[in-house]
Amino acid sequence: MTSKIFLEDVKIFAYHGVLPEERSTGTWFTVNIEVHVDFWKATETDNLNDTVSYADLNAIVHREMAVPSQLMEFAAGRILRKIHSDFPEISYIRIRMTKHSPPMQGEMKGASVEIEKKF
Repeated sequence: MTSKIFLEDVKIFAYHGVLPEERSTGTWFTVNIEVHVDFWKATETDNLNDTVSYADLNAIVHREMAVPSQLMEFAAGRILRKIHSDFPEISYIRIRMTKHSPPMQGEMKGASVEIEKKF
C-alpha cells in the first residue's frame, strides 16, 4: 500500500538567489512536498504517533527556507535531507520549489526546480 502526504503551495518569503539584490530584497517562493510513508496504522488508531505530522514537515520547510542560499537547488536539497533525517521511515520525498518573479527578461509566473529521492 502506498500512503502519501502532501504540502501544497506553501508560500514563503525568502532570500535565495545568485544576485546580491535577491539575497537582500527577497521574493516569494512556493514549495510543494510529497512524501511516501506507511500511515496505514493511523487510519485505524487516529493517533498522530502512527503517521508523520504535516505540521512538522511544514516547520522544516519554513526553517530551511529562512536560511539564505544562492541556489534553489541547494535550499531544496537541505529541506530533503532534513526531512529524511527527522523521519527515516519516509521512503520517498519530492520537492518542487518555485521562485516567483525571478529577475529575468520577460514575464513569467516563476522559475522552478524539482528534486526527488527514494530511500
